[in-house]
Amino acid sequence: MALRVEASTSLGALDLDVALEVAAGECLAVAGPSGAGKTSVLRAVAGLLRPDHGLVEAGDQTWLDTRRGVDVPAERRRCGYVFQEYALFPHLTARQNVAYPLRGPDRHERALALLDRFGMSGLADQRPRALSGGERQRVAVARALAREPDVLLLDEPLSALDARTRAAAVRELGAVLREAQVPALMVTHDFSEAAALGDRVGIIDSGRVLQQGTPSELAAEPRSAFVADFTGAVVLTGTAREGPDGLTRIDLDGGGAVTSTDRAAGPVAVSVYPWEIAIEPAGEAPHGSTQNRLSAEVLSVTVVGNRVRLGLSGPQPLAAEITRASAETLGLEPGVHVAASWKAAATRLLAL
Repeated sequence: MALRVEASTSLGALDLDVALEVAAGECLAVAGPSGAGKTSVLRAVAGLLRPDHGLVEAGDQTWLDTRRGVDVPAERRRCGYVFQEYALFPHLTARQNVAYPLRGPDRHERALALLDRFGMSGLADQRPRALSGGERQRVAVARALAREPDVLLLDEPLSALDARTRAAAVRELGAVLREAQVPALMVTHDFSEAAALGDRVGIIDSGRVLQQGTPSELAAEPRSAFVADFTGAVVLTGTAREGPDGLTRIDLDGGGAVTSTDRAAGPVAVSVYPWEIAIEPAGEAPHGSTQNRLSAEVLSVTVVGNRVRLGLSGPQPLAAEITRASAETLGLEPGVHVAASWKAAATRLLAL
């Protein structure tokens, strides 16, 4: 069973206009900034928002078709909805929360079986306030699956978790999505979460889906400066013209120049990923075959595991990721002047 969604409507200052398809057993993660229209897409599928023009089909069932006047009430749409803050009933136990959408004399036994599937049967009689963020998430997902839904909807499912809990929750939720074998539509503001959980990712901004593809496709071939920036690239702006040796030269806004193997002319966005940028001491002779080299000052040093993310000032803001050992060897700290370099082949050009 596949999910097909088309929704076009005005929501205050936002004009939502999206068209998405999700295959059975697939998770499509829609990622974008706050206010981009992500949750509105979920609400349209669930029947909590009626767009001016829209179509929602789950397999051979039509839940919404504004042209034909079809609008199945929310309670009759077989959706499992995991809300951003999980929306568990605080006065009910975990078992009672999961049993709530079920019917029949054995509903509490079925709820306990679902909790056991998520390793939560030992906490079945605890109320939400006694559970950790990760435990509440598991209860919310179990409740969403209790109705054996045709479609699973997840609204920022990891946002309520702390950083320590999030990594384990990603693994658990990923296993659940693979096992559920129903179309899953997830929204998030975090591209890394979308990449970890989505078979495909759609980047949304201002009510429009700008690009869809696998996480690696989006990172390797962004079609716009917004997509490049959202997937974690450094984005600079400048003016491209023909350069030496068949390369393109880009004169950067604010000063400096870089080259690219891409062909372009006129105003462009220059995209390069932080891990493709090497850092060398200022004034040192260039090493290797790197074509691009900009002077910069270290603004921030953030340690993430065995890697370090550097915030750099230059003609335009830069970011680089290097090993912790390299950062220590170079003595990097705020105020240190360095050279940031990368290859022309790693420099992607996007039309503005």
